[in-house]
Amino acid sequence: MTKKPRKRSNPWRIIVLVALIAVVVYFNQEVAPDIELSFIPTVTPTENPETYTNRAQALFKEGKLSQSIEAYREAILANPEDSSLYVSLSRVQILAGQPEAALENAELALLRNPDNPLGHVMKAWALDFLGDLIEAEISIERALSLAEKNPLAHAVYAEILIDSENYEEASAESLKALELGPNLLETHRARGYVLYWTGNYSEAIREYQSALNINNAIPNLHLMLGYCYYANQENDKAVTSFSQANALNPADPTPDFEISRIYLLDGIYNKAIQYGELAVRDAPTDPLMQGNLGVLYFRNREYDKALIYLTLAVRGGTTENGDIVEGVPLSYKTRVIEIFSAYGITLARMNKCEEAVPIFQTMLSQVSENDIAVINANEGLSICTENLAEITPTP
Repeated sequence: MTKKPRKRSNPWRIIVLVALIAVVVYFNQEVAPDIELSFIPTVTPTENPETYTNRAQALFKEGKLSQSIEAYREAILANPEDSSLYVSLSRVQILAGQPEAALENAELALLRNPDNPLGHVMKAWALDFLGDLIEAEISIERALSLAEKNPLAHAVYAEILIDSENYEEASAESLKALELGPNLLETHRARGYVLYWTGNYSEAIREYQSALNINNAIPNLHLMLGYCYYANQENDKAVTSFSQANALNPADPTPDFEISRIYLLDGIYNKAIQYGELAVRDAPTDPLMQGNLGVLYFRNREYDKALIYLTLAVRGGTTENGDIVEGVPLSYKTRVIEIFSAYGITLARMNKCEEAVPIFQTMLSQVSENDIAVINANEGLSICTENLAEITPTP
């Protein structure tokens, strides 16, 4: 085997290689240091958690509740072990109409500090909104054992006592809350709540107005003020308050529902239907909202349309937009009896008595102690009897 002969070097090739090396060296030393590589993460300073907290508080005072909630969440991300941040977030969520989320954050606060009295206050308040009065009272009593003179604790306790129908103690607690915290939104709110449920509507209106003077962007305060005006027979003012509540929380069907009821009682059926439709749009799967719209059409004698919504409310079904509605069971609740009555009588007036009669029989057997239910059921049966009498036998 022989080696291949070595090729003679080419001087021009050597010159080109030297030039390339020179270019590479220049690039590395002069150009590359000035180029910012996009794929290398840059170090950015972390914002102080207190900055987020201050921003959240400022947004709350401005009435921007959803933005305040986000700012508190950012503060928690920056300082996740601070129990007070979860408490503050829980408070805003309750006032924004988010009791489930508020309960979760109150419990997270107590996980970090089991002896935080305001953590127990917020937990109790959220539980009260969710209807768990027994657990709410346990939590508020724990809060008072830790901070006996805390005005928020007494304010929340007053609301829990009212919801438990303990009016005398509730009144005393609301007055104590006002004494300890005369400049707090929650103490005026609690006093107004007690006055509303004890029938002192004019005084309740003043307390809710005082709360709104502190922060006029809380939807629930406008909602409760609307109830007070309505109970005080000031319907125009009630509609205004409900409209303000709706503007602050458009996703809540309650203000539109309440406005529809006011127009219904005033006999202005076209406006009642308009707001009933808005309530259904906000909560299409709620059988009570569907049933309310059916009642409005029923009262306007539009039986074909009434039957669509009343059937969804009672029987359940799927809306035109594909939303699934579960029928509401018959009970002694006033709204439910109204829906079943309208449904049965609508069927009777459309001469569908084979469907109507079982509805009336069910009402007479299951809610027989309600006078209105009995009267409506008997009226519906009477309509069906007249329908049968009008049918002449065929030879």
